[in-house]
Amino acid sequence: MPQNLIPATILTGFLGSGKTTLLKRVLSEAHGQKIAVIENEFGEENIDNDILAVDTQEQIIQMSNGCVCCTIREDLRSTLAELAAKKRKGELAFDRVVIETTGLADPGPVAQTFFMDDEIAETYLLDSILTLVDAKHAEAQLDARQEARRQVGFADQIFISKADLVAQDEVDALVHRLKHMNPRAPQRTVHFGEVPLAQVFDLKGFNLNAKLDVDPEFLDDAGHDHEHGEHCDHPSHRTHHHVHDDDVKSLVFRSERAFVPAKLEDFLGAIVQVYGPKMLRYKGVLYMKGSERKVVFQGVHQLMGSDLGPKWAPGEKKASRLVFIGIELPRDVLLQGLEQCLV
Repeated sequence: MPQNLIPATILTGFLGSGKTTLLKRVLSEAHGQKIAVIENEFGEENIDNDILAVDTQEQIIQMSNGCVCCTIREDLRSTLAELAAKKRKGELAFDRVVIETTGLADPGPVAQTFFMDDEIAETYLLDSILTLVDAKHAEAQLDARQEARRQVGFADQIFISKADLVAQDEVDALVHRLKHMNPRAPQRTVHFGEVPLAQVFDLKGFNLNAKLDVDPEFLDDAGHDHEHGEHCDHPSHRTHHHVHDDDVKSLVFRSERAFVPAKLEDFLGAIVQVYGPKMLRYKGVLYMKGSERKVVFQGVHQLMGSDLGPKWAPGEKKASRLVFIGIELPRDVLLQGLEQCLV
């Protein structure tokens, strides 16, 4: 894979969650990086007016600090292609791309753009999906809007904003709820968009060869097993009598028995065909029969990819760990099906 791919980050989150604040900070901070920001907004208040204070017909605007702003008036694919072409010709200089989606957007199709289209896949590297969650309004938004729950399910990294506006036990309950929906994504509390850039960029959420998780402890911490959300006795669930049964859930599968490659491939292929639209993110490190290397796989909706990872280290315990995040995924079908693919 060529080293000169342009990293791309998708920034998502509900209206008022602080995306614009975070973005302004990233754009105005003197970090020496030239960033192209693509706004995938549909008739909402635009960030440009604030930062740029210019009204122009030009779709792509170069800012004084070298950042580039543009609003998508057509589809994302053509905007990415146009930016890349201008970069190649030397008309625009930028090191990375941030796509800010509208508050109601489903990040799925945005992420898929990076894998579906050869030209885009050969130019850009999707780095991660960041989701901002507003602590003050999250409870109501997650209850009422599936889009908000989907955005949580897609995240590689969750930032909780406005935590200072609510009581600590509410924040704890929110953290726990988000963890059930998406145990893959580390959560961080942020104030007014003040996030170190190291926590925003180059997270490698989509790199197949990268380690399985930034925060792998959910896979090992048996005492706090998110596979059994129903029987959870976490204190925040005892104090709040309403246990949320969100439709976006995670499911973890582990086994120390090896998978039979052909069986697993058939099963996963079938699952993706049937449940693809409801599968948000899935990722795993697999112990395959006959391979001395780990196999790493992941996907978004119907798009699944796998790759050979590093060799199993001498003395390392060989085991598979998979996590699926989706909407109303059939637990039993998945768990029994995976079980049947083992040696």
